[in-house]
Amino acid sequence: MMRKEYDFSKAKRGPAVPVPTGKTRITIRLDDDIVEWFKTQVEAAGGGNYQSLINAVLREHMRRADESLEKTLRRVLREELKRAS
Repeated sequence: MMRKEYDFSKAKRGPAVPVPTGKTRITIRLDDDIVEWFKTQVEAAGGGNYQSLINAVLREHMRRADESLEKTLRRVLREELKRAS
């Protein structure tokens, strides 16, 4: 049952869970199929956080953004040859 009055004198404004240092809370809209793919990948890996996986993928993209086409092709060929053997 609801009280007629509540005491909010010691209440604090802001999120209930503080954002860790080095992280920024944002709102982003992604296509449903993209979110579902990341959730499926996390589930297949045995659990985890799909948001962390999205972060890791974006970080990897940043790391490779300056990679030349030749270097990218060589890396992909090495990875594929390794899988085939």
